[in-house]
Amino acid sequence: MLGFTGKKEAENWSDEKILAASQGEPWLFEILVDRYQAAFTRKVQRIIFNPLDVEEVVQDAFVKIYHNADKYQDRTGAKFSSWAYRILLNTAFTRYQKLTKENERFAAIDPEFEALLKDDSEVLVVKEKSDGVERILLRLPDHFALVLRLHYLERWPHQDIAKKTGENVGTIKARIHRAKAAFRKEAKGEEIDNLL
Repeated sequence: MLGFTGKKEAENWSDEKILAASQGEPWLFEILVDRYQAAFTRKVQRIIFNPLDVEEVVQDAFVKIYHNADKYQDRTGAKFSSWAYRILLNTAFTRYQKLTKENERFAAIDPEFEALLKDDSEVLVVKEKSDGVERILLRLPDHFALVLRLHYLERWPHQDIAKKTGENVGTIKARIHRAKAAFRKEAKGEEIDNLL
């Protein structure tokens, strides 16, 4: 074990170096957890709203990252953070689908939201690809993703969204309009299967 001085030194290491070293010294992995836990939690909160489920997803993702460390290849252009976020998002989408199934909640998307994904050349099959929509939402600014998710996926009325955010209904309607345009631009030319 490196001891306190070693840990302090290790905190200056790159993510990639810490991941590799943690395979022989598991306590080093705690440094990566400290670095990424808050950001991972914020990212998952954009997909799943129950705090207990969010916490479990983040923990599961860290376990998967640690256990799959030997699969990470440190090469130019391949950052640890991109690899780790992919594991996190896959874990979150799997949990989202499980929760949807367990709650017997119909995961189809509001027809107006579905229309946002339509391209002149093709119609994307959204009802079977709700995780693809979630992935597009993850690429939008938080305030846009929130109103689209609440209004179209959770079917909240404008008034309830306004109450939740502390804003007036007119502001929410305008934000939804701008968010729809941002969503359409982000989704244009994308294939749901290859969003990430």
